[in-house]
Amino acid sequence: MNITVEIPDTIAGDLAGEGRDPARAVLEAIALEGYRADRLSEYQVRQLLGFETRDEVDGFLKEHGAFMQYTMEDVERDTAVALDVALRARAERDAGPSH
Repeated sequence: MNITVEIPDTIAGDLAGEGRDPARAVLEAIALEGYRADRLSEYQVRQLLGFETRDEVDGFLKEHGAFMQYTMEDVERDTAVALDVALRARAERDAGPSH
């Protein structure tokens, strides 16, 4: 879908900042607001802005103070997985090499 937005030249320059493409600045602003409002996922931001990797999206969001949405459930799940991996590694180390 194509959307056309008319912005006065005097405002477009201020909006984009010196040397930046005003159309790109507006697109980035839409992506940021959509992400912050929980209307766009990281994947959708990636598609909208044409990033090739998740790292590019993470860097873009971090640069603009829009940090990854990470819930307490995410923390608990990641902690459980890390503990499980650590316990398995310790058990393998304690068992020693198998002959």
